[in-house]
Amino acid sequence: KIRFIMLKFCQTILQKVSFDKELFKKELRKSAGLLNKHELLLLKIWCLTTFSNYRSVIIEVFESAI
Repeated sequence: KIRFIMLKFCQTILQKVSFDKELFKKELRKSAGLLNKHELLLLKIWCLTTFSNYRSVIIEVFESAI
């Protein structure tokens, strides 16, 4: 339950900063450091479907995180 809350927290933060590409990238990196591998996969899928305009940023961050 706590882990799910952390994933939801990361999603909320990313939604709030999605107006700025660099801020989004910074927060995505922070989020990647907080989550386990399973949660990272869920976050990656969510990010790619929610923020398709930042696809290259998302791929870059997750390639270095996993």
